[in-house]
Amino acid sequence: MRRVFLCPAAALVAAGCSVGPDYRPPSHAALAVPTGYSVPAGPRAEDLTRWWQRFDDPVLGALVEQASAANTDVAQAIARLRQSREALVQSRADLLPTISGNTGYSRSETLRGGGQTITLPDGTVQNIGGGGGANNFSVGGSASYQLGLFGEVRRTIEASRAQYEGAGFDYAATLLTVQQEVARNYVLARLYQTQLANARASLTLQEDNLEIAGFRLQAGLVSSLDQEQARQQRAQTAATIPTLEQQYNAAVSRLGVLTAQAPGALKPQLAAVRAIPVGMPPGGIGIPADVLRQRPDVRAAERALAAATAQIGVAEAALYPNFAFSGNINARANTVGTLLDTVTGGLFAGLTQAIFNGGRLRSQVRGQEAAADAALAAYKGVVLTALEDVENAVVALDTAQRRERELTIAYDAASTAALLAREQYRSGLSDFTTLSQQEATLLSTRNGAAQARADEATALVQLFAALGGGWDATTVPQAPPRAAPAPTLAQPAPTDGNP
Repeated sequence: MRRVFLCPAAALVAAGCSVGPDYRPPSHAALAVPTGYSVPAGPRAEDLTRWWQRFDDPVLGALVEQASAANTDVAQAIARLRQSREALVQSRADLLPTISGNTGYSRSETLRGGGQTITLPDGTVQNIGGGGGANNFSVGGSASYQLGLFGEVRRTIEASRAQYEGAGFDYAATLLTVQQEVARNYVLARLYQTQLANARASLTLQEDNLEIAGFRLQAGLVSSLDQEQARQQRAQTAATIPTLEQQYNAAVSRLGVLTAQAPGALKPQLAAVRAIPVGMPPGGIGIPADVLRQRPDVRAAERALAAATAQIGVAEAALYPNFAFSGNINARANTVGTLLDTVTGGLFAGLTQAIFNGGRLRSQVRGQEAAADAALAAYKGVVLTALEDVENAVVALDTAQRRERELTIAYDAASTAALLAREQYRSGLSDFTTLSQQEATLLSTRNGAAQARADEATALVQLFAALGGGWDATTVPQAPPRAAPAPTLAQPAPTDGNP
């Protein structure tokens, strides 16, 4: 960052100069960005603008689209973006003079003694003579302008522009968070549906086992222990169903709220059981620079640093003279026709300089410098967190994929073992304890395999979010009109980080 304190006299008179540091984005080395990840990186980052389409699940896609347009957190972010845009408009207005006008009319009446009076039909008395009156018309205007010799206005605009762009990136970050939450809860809803189906299928088998145990008890082939074990196992499985139903309802209710609907609004849409979605991972993770460009929270933190740096210049400008001028013009007359016969006006120019303020102004400069240091530390923290998110998501995805492969094998083996145990128990070749253990193992591995598939889908969603997918990273979000449902992404993003 480069500081500017003095400028030539001619330039000062013509356009002024800007004190304070000129913002330059920190280098990757200053942000502790590594040259590569510890996980394998592909040749280039892929387009993940609509990553949910990689799951090939139309219900998931529709929910994400609906939440992106209607979610209440997204609506708040849009409102804050529009508010920030108006703050920028107001800052830019300080570059222009303030002009106001006024006009007025008054009439004065004077009553003198000796006038005639008349009595009206209602008994009131009115003076009809001996008085006089005068009309007074006025029109005028005034103008004022603050030159901003040392850049306080320009630095304020610079800060407002960075804050507006940062609000746009904050909107994008909110949008990505909502999309990720929708996908995560959708995966949970499908997982609970799968586990409910598993529990009900096991319950059917265990009811059959209970019936078989009863027949064998009546035949005197087994003791009542088999029947009680079968009854206990069936009841334990049945007890898991209400919990799964409650968890499924919570996931569906959350999806309703995320899409700005009543909690139960999506129950009919999700009632049909569908498999846990399987997505297509990106072919290449890219390099850290890709993440810094694609992650809106990183770019919002960079804009916050730019705004804090500009505020240092605003505070430093208060240490220097402030030049302002104002003027007015007025006309007064008794009749409209003679209003412009006499016109008066005035012009005032003044230079003010703080002489003594107990060190308050310099303290404000130091305070803004501290705020910029904090913004730099926050920026660095967001960058490192972004890289950490990618690292963790890649490892989580790989772990879930390996677990899913092994649990699929375990499920196949448990299915075969449970079938054999059931046949052997029917034939009297094994006891019920063996059958009960195999049935429990089958249900556990079946649910474990489903959980692994859900973990894989969730990890993939996490990876898409960590890579900054879900928005067009080549644009800066712009504030829409008040009635519009969502902002447009139309302005090219700056390539150097400068406002």
